[in-house]
Amino acid sequence: MVKKTRTAPHADPYQQRTYDAVAQVAAARMINAYSSSFGMAARLLQQPVRVHVRNIYALVRLADEVVDGPIGVGQPQRAGVLLDRLQADTEDAISTGYSANLVVHAFASTARECGIQPNLTSPFFRSMRTDLSVREHDADSFASYVYGSAEVVGLMCLRVFLAPVGRERSSVGELLAGPAYEELAAGACRLGAAFQKVNFLRDLRDDYFLRGRCYFPGIDPACLTEGDKQRILDDIDTDLDQAAAAVAQLPNSSRRAVAAAHAVFAELSHRLRVTPAEQLVRQRVRVPGPTKLRIALAAGIRQGRA
Repeated sequence: MVKKTRTAPHADPYQQRTYDAVAQVAAARMINAYSSSFGMAARLLQQPVRVHVRNIYALVRLADEVVDGPIGVGQPQRAGVLLDRLQADTEDAISTGYSANLVVHAFASTARECGIQPNLTSPFFRSMRTDLSVREHDADSFASYVYGSAEVVGLMCLRVFLAPVGRERSSVGELLAGPAYEELAAGACRLGAAFQKVNFLRDLRDDYFLRGRCYFPGIDPACLTEGDKQRILDDIDTDLDQAAAAVAQLPNSSRRAVAAAHAVFAELSHRLRVTPAEQLVRQRVRVPGPTKLRIALAAGIRQGRA
């Protein structure tokens, strides 16, 4: 009698592709539900860049929900536990390629393909964790917070923008250690910082009165002066100016979309500048949808001709 040998089990490629696709749909639904501006700019990204950037921002949005939602505001200790679990799950998924959390799984797929490592996710989660306990920032803690919450997100996106399609991960690593990434990294950080600071200023009311947070060092949101506001916006505009040169050097697959986002935030900065300081704690400054679309399309067309 011939004894049968059992083959080792192996993954079903079709099942894996199906799960990956479901995870990407979950990430897309999450980010589209929370941010109409992101959806508009993302449509200017070419594939596969669009999916990867969407996966990054879905994880960012998920972490934001933990710290800014009802649990974060009402039960910060529980939120801290949930955030620790989310970080552990994210970093484990980057290592193994799998998570039962669909948004984390989508992010990990992008991270593994584009060279995003825990040296970028760890500062992000550290800043998110800060929101659960720190109510006021000094200059050092503010810089650290902005780096972790925004600048590393810009670096994650830059890795997506520069990652070669269809290459082995070792090739991605070689590229990210090359001159193109190093040259554009500072601009990616400045753009992320500008976006974050604009959001801090326009969300001044909710952050201060609902969440009890004061981000800008040495500034009392309840007594924001015109001088305070102008100094903050001068800093933001410097970030935007420094980032503009890097935007122009991005690959075609991402340049138009990033230019569109840059232009919309520059318009937000302008609108904040002409809004009296005392109004910023009573209303959230917005760019109307039709205006936003016109600005974004015009910026995209200009970059397309460059």
